[in-house]
Amino acid sequence: MSQQPLLSHSELLELKRWNTPTIYNGWEQITKLDHCADAFNLEETRDFMPQMGPMVGYAVTLRVEPSNPEHRRSKPTATSEYRRYLASVPGPKIVVVQDLDKPRLIGSFWGEVNANVHRALGCVGTITDGAIRDLDEMTNAGFKSIARRLCVGHGAVQPVEFGCEVEVFGRRIRPGDLIHADKHGFLVIEPEAQPKILEAARFMDSNECQTVIQAARNSAGLTMDQLLQQLGDASRQFAANARNQFRRDGEW
Repeated sequence: MSQQPLLSHSELLELKRWNTPTIYNGWEQITKLDHCADAFNLEETRDFMPQMGPMVGYAVTLRVEPSNPEHRRSKPTATSEYRRYLASVPGPKIVVVQDLDKPRLIGSFWGEVNANVHRALGCVGTITDGAIRDLDEMTNAGFKSIARRLCVGHGAVQPVEFGCEVEVFGRRIRPGDLIHADKHGFLVIEPEAQPKILEAARFMDSNECQTVIQAARNSAGLTMDQLLQQLGDASRQFAANARNQFRRDGEW
């Protein structure tokens, strides 16, 4: 079941200002999960539209199996039912698609038609461990795609199951999960962390810019010993700022 969004539309738009690693830096300060293992992709992803920047949205989920034409015969109304499911969920939405054919990918659910259909239904992009095609046309539709690879055909693709837990790139994702994704990968932000994620990301970004990065860039004319001292002082200040804010030392 999808949950009601915990963040406003303006807050979601502000989250798009930062890349996913910056959001992670804030998230690790407030999460109760294992920040070394939980919530992000464990396998390499590929962003086919990096020029579009990050995408942020709530997960709607789907499983497909392009190699199996039996699904079309046994579930003739699956596509219309799936679209009604999409329409019932508040946006912005990211379609997370598990391809049951992997690792031997046969065809793509995604192309020009489905990109435009899903954009009309309030979806901003997809994360799929399968393939995509019609890359230029999907880009023109404003539909961002993070996938495993490109392909030529579509196979016998249609919805097999939707609104269920899926696993992509080593990470399980449930309907309604908040996702931040870009060319680095994706982060699933649990409900408990969502009310504080924007403030945490904003603070950690400012913290590193005003301490360690500032010290590194203001190095002209310093001896190596002076530079090392300046960097050490800045690193300690960075940790102290994070500790005062979150009771954790923080990392960059």
